[in-house]
Amino acid sequence: MIMSRIEARRDEDTVAAGPLVDRLLGGLPPEAVLTDPDVTASYAHDMASFCPAGSPAVVVLPRTVEQVQHVMRTATELRVPVVPQGARTGLSGAANATDGCVVLSLTKMDRILEIDPVDRIAVVEPGVINAALSRAVAEHGLAYPPDPSSWEMCTIGGNIGTASGGLCCVKYGVTAEYVLGLDVVLADGRLLSTGRRTVKGVAGYDLTRLFVGSEGSLGIVVRAVLALRPKPPEQLVLAAEFASGAAASDAVCRIMAGGHVPSLLELMDRTTVKAVNDMARMGLPETTEALLLAAFDTTDPAADLAALGALCEEAGATQVVPAEDAAESEMLLQARRMSLVALEAVKGTTMIDDVCVPRSRLGALIEGVERISEKHGLTIGVVAHAGDGNTHPTVCFDASDPDESRRARESFDEIMALGLELGGTITGEHGVGVLKKEWLAREAGPVGMEMQRAVKHAFDPLNILNPGKLF
Repeated sequence: MIMSRIEARRDEDTVAAGPLVDRLLGGLPPEAVLTDPDVTASYAHDMASFCPAGSPAVVVLPRTVEQVQHVMRTATELRVPVVPQGARTGLSGAANATDGCVVLSLTKMDRILEIDPVDRIAVVEPGVINAALSRAVAEHGLAYPPDPSSWEMCTIGGNIGTASGGLCCVKYGVTAEYVLGLDVVLADGRLLSTGRRTVKGVAGYDLTRLFVGSEGSLGIVVRAVLALRPKPPEQLVLAAEFASGAAASDAVCRIMAGGHVPSLLELMDRTTVKAVNDMARMGLPETTEALLLAAFDTTDPAADLAALGALCEEAGATQVVPAEDAAESEMLLQARRMSLVALEAVKGTTMIDDVCVPRSRLGALIEGVERISEKHGLTIGVVAHAGDGNTHPTVCFDASDPDESRRARESFDEIMALGLELGGTITGEHGVGVLKKEWLAREAGPVGMEMQRAVKHAFDPLNILNPGKLF
């Protein structure tokens, strides 16, 4: 009886999906339309825990703007939801499918269309991998600074969708500061061009910035004009050990108050350091409670590191060790980049928060996370972009243990509440998605949410673009 119901439901889904697939095939090559349930299921979700995901009716992989327009026109006519996706490295469920949706995977639109050293811009499609763009512009003596930890996998379109940051944001800023213009396919299939190619431009409302961080809920980014910078000198890294997270946070405050502009200022707590050593045998010092990594890419990085090291010692650093060369610097950066993967290996599953607080409250957040960890009896590692107060408390738990999963969710929520209490925000770079919808409402307030819904309705009156995300 149960099996017959399942088969009947499958038959219903096939009937429902039939006209949709037929219409899609009218403007897409057969290889761009995936309907095998085993294949489409692999596109159902991103890397976030505790986020529901539905079953897509079909997955499409367009290669041209016209093909994306065809998908959106079809979806509008048939009133079918569309969930845009990049590499699905997100951590908030923003790329999770809804039942019966079209998953619009943009990974095949992966061309770097232009690199202009004079205007210092790159024009790219959304499926370009972050690291691939960085390497391509480096050949022209340029740099694209935003570098999320997943930069070898994540796409520029995904970076734009979540307004992602990276390790170098303390000096160079985040994705939103590098997006000059966009081509966006709207819900009804029309093509909208926003922004500019020029350094300056204030004509009308800043629609470009509106799309950055919108998580695919307002339109489909199909082309981006990105600002570039001259390639900086090779950076040198310093590692400073501290007996507490509070002492490390004090050092961060002294560094920023002193007017220093490091290219990187990252913090790893003892739990994170141990996890990285366990996974990769990096030889990081496990006797420390907090490890602060700082870097300069100036003309005299050794002198800048010496000045910064002195401030760390004033804050109580037990040891300050500058890297001797670029190779040693890269090893330290690699340890930081693998932090989240290493923490996942502790228990098999993680919930990765990205609460951002004022730099002056960083120590209070770290101490609060320690209390929450003890209260719930869970391992919570903290890794942070300390230079801008963006922390990633990472809850490690066994997903097969219901009680441990419950405590993980409760601790995650308590960390977000703590961030708001300290004058911070629930997300610095991972986005809202499904995971933090309730918390967005708390942070934005009733009037703020009313305005956000009004913006959504103006761009997507039928609510077919990534429905169920953000709010």
